[in-house]
Amino acid sequence: MGNTETIFSALLTLGLVAVAVALSLYEGLDLERDIGVAVVRSFAQLAAMGYAIDYVFGLESLAAVALLLTGMVLFAGWTSARRAQGVPRAFAVAAGAIGVAAVATLGLLLLLRVVPPTARYLIPLGGMVIGNAMNTASLTLTRIRDDLAQGRPAVEAALALGATSRQAVAPVLKTALQRAMIPLIDSTKTAGIVFLPGAMVGMIIAGADPLEAARLQIVVLYMLLGSVSVSAILAGLLSYRFFFTKRHQLRAARPAAGQRGDPPAG
Repeated sequence: MGNTETIFSALLTLGLVAVAVALSLYEGLDLERDIGVAVVRSFAQLAAMGYAIDYVFGLESLAAVALLLTGMVLFAGWTSARRAQGVPRAFAVAAGAIGVAAVATLGLLLLLRVVPPTARYLIPLGGMVIGNAMNTASLTLTRIRDDLAQGRPAVEAALALGATSRQAVAPVLKTALQRAMIPLIDSTKTAGIVFLPGAMVGMIIAGADPLEAARLQIVVLYMLLGSVSVSAILAGLLSYRFFFTKRHQLRAARPAAGQRGDPPAG
């Protein structure tokens, strides 16, 4: 299939987007603008990334691969921080958690020689790791923010009884980590029965042997499970500290956009 036919096929799928817009209008969901922005942005971003990856492939330079992945980590951190408005130092926490998860995961794959050190493997696998780590960091940060705001009396009561900030926030942190990791754990449990993951589907459509596609998908699933665990735990352990003073006093929550928070603590 040529490039023109591929683009035409992609445009035909806009009919499915039109269905989503129509359903949003019918149900009064007010998601039409978000759907339109998502379609335009995804097209532009994927096209640009396609050209960027093709250029990096031509360079055959690991430094170029590292630079591209670093840019992806920073953008992921920025996206996660926007979602976690009201979390102190959200960008630094999110970018740090995502970056460590990406380096640790890809580094282990290279160390164990599971994948070769080439752009063709590192860029797509790195993108999967960074994307899933971003989602997990966002879920962790927003959950901690919301649960601390709702459970403030219980946390302050624990502090008043002599608990440290770590002890007082432990139930909140545990819940946040569980909720952030459950989606990927469930996806891993049901892979091959409820759904066929993207990497496996892509390889099969491209003509690869189904058993080889399954082998690579197993590597990807286990890789993602490890990376989201690192991302969630780091995001949780780094972020909760900034909600407390050095004297283990709970700071006033900085509200997300459109919300009002408590007055600053004295």
